[in-house]
Amino acid sequence: MAHHTATDNETALREFREAVNMSAKELDAWLKTEESKSVGWKEHEGDESTGHQSGRAIVELLRHKGNDYSDEDYHQMRRVVSYVHRHLAQRPSGDIEDTRWRYSLKNWGHEPLQDK
Repeated sequence: MAHHTATDNETALREFREAVNMSAKELDAWLKTEESKSVGWKEHEGDESTGHQSGRAIVELLRHKGNDYSDEDYHQMRRVVSYVHRHLAQRPSGDIEDTRWRYSLKNWGHEPLQDK
């Protein structure tokens, strides 16, 4: 397990806050929708997808008070940042509103329609 310095953690937190542009309330509401549950990789049919699990973890991070995050929290933040950056680079052409691409990003706390 790599040890990260406080500076690394500050960077992870800043990048996480930049990547996640949905509030805890918005994300929590989204995760309850059929669209949210319809996308993402599942190990078995009927399982919760990786992105959906991540979404629930992101809601917890967004609701977290103070700055005393655990190593696990910072690890999750890095996963989110990595996923959002990678996924944004794969943006499909045309209208993205009803795409699985957008739904997947939203599961990870990023609403691409809010991008400038």
